[in-house]
Amino acid sequence: MSNNGRKWQALKDTLLALLFLYIFLVGIKLLGGSLKGFGKGFAEALIRTTSNPFVGLFIGIIATATIQSSSATTSIVVGFVAAGALSVRNAIPIIMGANIGTTVTNILVSLSHLTRTREFERAFPAAVVHDIFNLLSVLIFFPLEYYLHIIDRIANMLAMAFKNVGGVKFTSPLKLIVAPVAHRIMDAMHHHYLISFLLSIVMVIFALVYLVKILRRASAGKFEILIDRYLFATPFSAWFVGFALTAFVQSSSVTTSLVVPLAGAGILSVEKIFPYVLGANVGTTLTAILASFVTGSIHSIHAAFCHLIFNLLGICVWYPLRKVPITVAKKLGDVAGRKKWLALLYILVIFFIIPGIFILTGRR
Repeated sequence: MSNNGRKWQALKDTLLALLFLYIFLVGIKLLGGSLKGFGKGFAEALIRTTSNPFVGLFIGIIATATIQSSSATTSIVVGFVAAGALSVRNAIPIIMGANIGTTVTNILVSLSHLTRTREFERAFPAAVVHDIFNLLSVLIFFPLEYYLHIIDRIANMLAMAFKNVGGVKFTSPLKLIVAPVAHRIMDAMHHHYLISFLLSIVMVIFALVYLVKILRRASAGKFEILIDRYLFATPFSAWFVGFALTAFVQSSSVTTSLVVPLAGAGILSVEKIFPYVLGANVGTTLTAILASFVTGSIHSIHAAFCHLIFNLLGICVWYPLRKVPITVAKKLGDVAGRKKWLALLYILVIFFIIPGIFILTGRR
């Protein structure tokens, strides 16, 4: 192929990749909107009624898995704290649970690779490593918080330092270009959430199938060099990309889902994705922090900083011990590759069945 031919093919691949990426993002937005239609009131009712920290943890998981947005859950929590309907100490377990619940989006995206075993074996660990990190962080810091209130105390000191900061409202550029289309689709469906949910699944799978084909074709060229040698060249650069992109688009679900097809195409490894999702975890806390500044309530600022401190402490523990979550994620990928039905069972058990059982038994 001539130089002009290669340039034209590269341009065509880039434009097609952007098109399918846009369809993917609209599908993710539509998926979240559909699930919010099903469950936002349900999530708010759950959050409002909890006083048991252990139950609060599972409420955070199931509420966020239902509406697929940790930013939405933590913003609701911040609003309840500002209104005096929820104490900061009761809010912290919900925020921890929200960190786990938001990872379900990545895993759902990885399921689009189910029919291609090798791709799925790469995509599933890349999706689930975020979940494993959050689960391990909760295992350590939930009991420490329950008995010693470490997160509460550190966040309170930060809140006192920022109590006179004025509110700043920031609109995600992603919402400006994606939300209008998703909303028009919802309106065209007359807000029939089941139909829009099914359509969103089709859009996500369709976009990812063709996006992966393009990425696989481009993976031997300059695109792979850009991703592998520059954006993910070092752990810090990967962390910063995850942090900056999530802070910019205000959605960790979107930014962490973006790397799943890259893993499926063999462009990125779980080892390179891990610091990226840690950056996304920190970036997503900015939404609730900005929301808390708008309320002007010292208690809501306190609660928002709890989310940040939890993620930073988790990084301090599990990045030096990163072989643990990475190895667990790879083992799950191996098992799920052989028995694909276990991936579906994992989603149901971790995000819905176990939280549902503990919520029902804990509130009796």
